[in-house]
Amino acid sequence: MEKHWKKIIGPVVITVILVLYFLLYTAPAFMDVLPYGVRIAGLVIPLVLAGVLIAMLAERIKEIRSGEEDDLGKY
Repeated sequence: MEKHWKKIIGPVVITVILVLYFLLYTAPAFMDVLPYGVRIAGLVIPLVLAGVLIAMLAERIKEIRSGEEDDLGKY
């Protein structure tokens, strides 16, 4: 179990950085000068992308824990 933590740190750090980056794009959604549709799209799209990143992180952690670190090993 301990050997897996070193392999998990990289994907977690990258995911956190990207989620924070996408959350920065939600800031204009709270401006009153933008039309309502643009504000909704500016809020929904980055949140969906952040959710996909978190789902991919969970899948990657599951792969690492199962011992399959190399995705190309399937082919």
